[in-house]
Amino acid sequence: MGSCYTLAMMQSKIIASGRALPKRLVSNTELARSFKLSEEEIVRKTGVHTRYWAEPEDKPSSLAIEAAKQALASAKLSPGEIDLILVTTTTPDMYFPSTASLVHKGLAVLDDSLGNIPAFDINASCSGFIYALSIADQFLKSASVSTALVIATDLKSRFINPLDASTAILFGDGAGAVILKNGERGIRKITIGADGTKHQLIYLPGGGAMLPTTAESLKADQHYMKMEGKRLFRVAVRTMASALSRFLKASELTFDDIDFFIFHQANLRILEALFKRISIPISKTEITLSQFGNTSSSTIPIALDVAIESGKLKKGDRVLLSAFGGGVTWGNALIDW
Repeated sequence: MGSCYTLAMMQSKIIASGRALPKRLVSNTELARSFKLSEEEIVRKTGVHTRYWAEPEDKPSSLAIEAAKQALASAKLSPGEIDLILVTTTTPDMYFPSTASLVHKGLAVLDDSLGNIPAFDINASCSGFIYALSIADQFLKSASVSTALVIATDLKSRFINPLDASTAILFGDGAGAVILKNGERGIRKITIGADGTKHQLIYLPGGGAMLPTTAESLKADQHYMKMEGKRLFRVAVRTMASALSRFLKASELTFDDIDFFIFHQANLRILEALFKRISIPISKTEITLSQFGNTSSSTIPIALDVAIESGKLKKGDRVLLSAFGGGVTWGNALIDW
């Protein structure tokens, strides 16, 4: 009876984090020349000053493995101590096998004691990290696993139309990883949601079974991201504000009760509009968009890693993670740090 009660009281705890970025830094100066925009215009439209784009040898799995290695080193764990690998991405290395399987292979090379553990991908666009946390949380709370590795990795630069300034100036590449174990403090509550009727706000039409790769689809630019920027802006702000308010009300908390927020770094204009709507000071958040751009599902774990490294995120803080992404999808996670 005592052991069951102890298990029920435990929470999934993030014990370590890591991040990885490509080596190629892309400045606004470079993009301004390409798109006949001023550097000031790029910052005004996005809030991004620099971003990192993948070199030909970079892969989602290679960035994921590097982020995982950093998280493992921080946690003082070996790959052989992992029981579950979850990877969230919209830009997998290939359709199959999963990027998580390739991460498993890469980690097994480092440590041959890594067992035949579950490893799989999920795709919830920029909300993917919150979705993956939710899944890992359930595995841990059911006692199916004791240590979970969650990685978000995206190389959106591979799918940017070089003639489309709206996406090229915004997106960057990167990976973020966290390791979870059961602890006395940790994830208190997660909610996730989706509205597929708005899927065309941001999507990649070509390459799947619905529109396979052909000479015609390539000529029609169907293998680049499509984004309805203005409508996406309105839906993102409205959806995030509403979902956050419902989430906190259900948790019997207010915005003032939260010590630190980490949001998906979509666009600084979206974040500023959201902060104004929900009345939170920018000092209670970590903004990495200016350095890294919108790195899709990896923005939250990258920002989390930066906040931990800088000391802005402190033990005892009540933290709220919040994301909105294509699909459309969204998610919120409340964590006792």
